[in-house]
Amino acid sequence: MKATVDRDTCIGCGVCPSVCPEVFEMDDENIAIVKVDEVPAELEESAKEAEASCPVDAITVE
Repeated sequence: MKATVDRDTCIGCGVCPSVCPEVFEMDDENIAIVKVDEVPAELEESAKEAEASCPVDAITVE
């Protein structure tokens, strides 16, 4: 499973790293980035929760 962040859509609210810090973090521009190439199986549910929590739908986990 892969996670992606649309940098043009992200508003830098910080919800995703607060929900799933193992997969998401904020970069120097205060935009979310994905820290892993593949979302580990044990973090899939948490990554999906971060996707659902994004207020601007900038995250895709599939």
